[in-house]
Amino acid sequence: MCDTCGCNITPGNRHLVISGKLSTTADGQSAVKVLQGLLHENDHQAAHNRAHFDSRGVLCINLMSSPGAGKTALLEATLQALGDELRIAVIEGDLETENDAERIRRHGVPAIQITTGTACHLDAHMVHDALHQLDLSSIDLVFIENVGNLVCPASFDLGHHRNVTLLSVTEGDDKPAKYPVMFRAADLMLLTKTDLLPVLDDFDCDAAETALRNLANPAPVIRVSSRKGAGMDAWLNWLRGEMRAQRERVEAGQSARPAVQPDGARLHDHQPHSHAQP
Repeated sequence: MCDTCGCNITPGNRHLVISGKLSTTADGQSAVKVLQGLLHENDHQAAHNRAHFDSRGVLCINLMSSPGAGKTALLEATLQALGDELRIAVIEGDLETENDAERIRRHGVPAIQITTGTACHLDAHMVHDALHQLDLSSIDLVFIENVGNLVCPASFDLGHHRNVTLLSVTEGDDKPAKYPVMFRAADLMLLTKTDLLPVLDDFDCDAAETALRNLANPAPVIRVSSRKGAGMDAWLNWLRGEMRAQRERVEAGQSARPAVQPDGARLHDHQPHSHAQP
C-alpha cells in the first residue's frame, strides 16, 4: 500500500520530510521511520482538526468510494434537500481540476477544492489547510469528498467523525470482499445509482450487504438514487440523527472518531493502533 507507492507523502505533509522534522533519522531506517512519523503526525493533526469541529458543534462526514460512484451527485441532491435546514460546506479532493467544487458552488454552498497532484487520498494536513478557508462558526455540517480510491483513504484520520462508503450498482457486489479495509471502515454503506438496477442483471444488493456483514461490520446499508430520489429520505434521516448525536456529544464534552481501520494502520506502519469509537 502506501509503504511502497509513496503516497504517504502528500502536498499537505511534504514540509515534514523536506527539511522538516522527519527529514533525517538517527538509526538510518529512513523509509520506515519517516512513514511511521508521517502517520503519527497525521493523527496528531487529525485530533487538532476534530477539536476545531467539536468546539463549534460541527459534524464532519468523510465520503469515500471508487471513482464515479456518485459522491458529487449525492452531495448535490443532499444540498437541495437540506439547504434550508442545515448550513453545509464541502471539501473536495481530486488529483486535479476544480470540477466537483464548481458543481457544489452552483448550489450556493462554500466548497474548497484540494488538488493532491499524485496523492491518492486526502490527509489531515491538507484538510487543516482547507479549514482555514472556512468560517466554521457559521457551519453545521462539513462533507469531505475524498479522492476516488477504494484503498488508502480508509486508513487516514482527517479529523472527521464518520465514514460513509459508497458502492455503485455499476460495480461488482463483491467489492466489500475485495476491498475489506475500505468497507470495514464504513460507518454507513450507500448503494448508489439504484435507478440503474432494472437494466443491470449482475449486481445483487443483498449479496453486497452480505459481503459487508462477512467483514463483521454492522453498519447500516441504504439503497439510494440521487437522480430519482429513491432512498434519499433514509439517507437524510441518517444525517439528521448524526447531527443530533454530535450536538449531544458536544454538550457532554465528548467526541467521536471514525472507524479508521486497524488493518490499514498495520499495513501502513506495522504498529498496532487503537481506534475505538465511543
